Amino acid sequence: MAGTGGDVASFVVWDYVVFAGIILVAAGLGLFQAIRGRKETSGAEFLLAGRQMTAVPVALSLTASFMSGITVIGTPAEAYRFGAEFWLFGISYAIMSTVTAEIFVPLFYRLGITSAYEYLEMRFNRFIRLIGTTMYIIQTALYTGMVIYAPALALNQITGLDLWGVLVATGVVCIIYCTLGGLKAVIWTDVLQMVVMLAGFVAVIAQGAVLQKGLGNIWEDAYNGGRLNAFDFDPDPLRRHTFWTIVIGGSVLWMSVYSINQSQVQRYISCKTLGHAKMSLYVNMVGLWVTVSLAVFSGLTMFSIYKKCDPFTNGDISTPDQLLPYLVMDILAAYPGIPGLFVAAAYSGTLSTVSSSINALVAVTVEDFVFPLYKNFTDKQVSWLNMGLSVFFGAVCIGMAGVASLMGSILQAALSIVGMIGGPVLGLYLIGMFFHTANSKGGLVGMLVGLVLSLWVGIGAQIYQPTPDKTDPLPLSIVGCNNSLSSTTTPPWTSPVTPTITPDVRPVLAETWYSLSYLYFAPLGTLTTMIIGLLVSIFTGGCKQEKLNPDLFVKKSDLICFSCFSDSEPSDITEKVAADRQLGADNPAFTDIQFDEIHADLSDTTKL
Repeated sequence: MAGTGGDVASFVVWDYVVFAGIILVAAGLGLFQAIRGRKETSGAEFLLAGRQMTAVPVALSLTASFMSGITVIGTPAEAYRFGAEFWLFGISYAIMSTVTAEIFVPLFYRLGITSAYEYLEMRFNRFIRLIGTTMYIIQTALYTGMVIYAPALALNQITGLDLWGVLVATGVVCIIYCTLGGLKAVIWTDVLQMVVMLAGFVAVIAQGAVLQKGLGNIWEDAYNGGRLNAFDFDPDPLRRHTFWTIVIGGSVLWMSVYSINQSQVQRYISCKTLGHAKMSLYVNMVGLWVTVSLAVFSGLTMFSIYKKCDPFTNGDISTPDQLLPYLVMDILAAYPGIPGLFVAAAYSGTLSTVSSSINALVAVTVEDFVFPLYKNFTDKQVSWLNMGLSVFFGAVCIGMAGVASLMGSILQAALSIVGMIGGPVLGLYLIGMFFHTANSKGGLVGMLVGLVLSLWVGIGAQIYQPTPDKTDPLPLSIVGCNNSLSSTTTPPWTSPVTPTITPDVRPVLAETWYSLSYLYFAPLGTLTTMIIGLLVSIFTGGCKQEKLNPDLFVKKSDLICFSCFSDSEPSDITEKVAADRQLGADNPAFTDIQFDEIHADLSDTTKL
């Protein structure tokens, strides 16, 4: 009976068929894009999909990249253990999407860049650009390793598949369609993978509603279990999740991902117009709301089913990150193929994020390290270089999965890494975009100080985990388990009242500095970089530096640009080409020569 503990069913033949089928379709779609565009071997086609993408597929790709296996597996477990506070990230997504669309996108789009870090050289100098790129490569490799490890751990738990076999298989599949298809393959496979992931959440919620006799009972159980107390306005920065840590810290954290992270920037600058690029972020915002809502409600469904028998406390699983896979096999095993769909959902999330990361790593390596040293590559050589680097970075990410196995909660650890490294870099961009005073000396010193502080608090928090009175885990029970280890006790990590503290081995900073909410790592790095960077710039003659290109700064006109998003179709072909110059194809990659070629081709067509 579901929810009473013990062993659960394992995969059957139909589960393997569904799982393998969905993965093969995803890989096949990537290969199709590679074959379809086999004549387009240029770097722009491989890295930026020829700058021809429209808003909707790019938006779905942005959302799918967010929905990694970490999200699919980690977010429901978060809601199960800590409640629905994670839902407040919807506010953070709205703030992040608006700031990115109205401030960062117009700037990058206007400059016609391929690597987001090109801006750092334009605004400061090449050395700072290389530091920014290096930090991105390290962050992405670590994060991607965690993304690969999370679903592999789950698959190992519920299918018995070898852990490292799954890790290697994940990397190989991603390498294949990234190497052959480039960004266009990544984006279109992301679209399919997002549909599969959402279907996995819906299957869990629907079957949970059947077992609990309605969504209302699930909601009532969540309320009685304290899972709906989301609005905690305590300003204490040491509390893991409050309204302020999620809205303020979460907004800055996600800005460091969507505003300057190459994996995301590379998508929206692949759009054919600025209007499409902006719109992709707003559509993505809605996608993020849907995603986090389904993920959190999946966690509340899981609590309703296991409210009297927590599988982790009962020893049925070895880590909280295996909660959702355990639930799937517990309640959906009676429907052959559905568990395979869920596993494919988690696996698809991984494929999406890993493929995006590999493609972005190739982009920054080629643009920031290779081309500045040697530019006389033929298109064929560039194509082989891109494919070779895809294989290399795929192997690196697989290796980083071993590092991920040493970390704690997958979701928190992943966001911590993003915040520690992304925060200082975001601060560097902000002083460059808004302050003419900022110079290269101030930017470099500010970023280094911000990075040191972020790494100090982040690594310290990993070594000396905050105590339960700071993290606020909610109580769980095993009184209803058929084979419970105890009918009255709950584990220390679930106790909201009696935290486990060992003062003799914990330094003083462990209860203060190292207990800072992980969501504040990014704001800490951002603010430190900006403050130190501006002060150093002022003292090193920043105000007296030569006049800079105004295109490097945010403009008022950037904030209103939806006029360039137009679906109007002039009746005359010549008028349409002229309209494209103004409305339809304003990506800086389109040159006058290209437009003349297009016009000539169209003229030939009309003669026929």
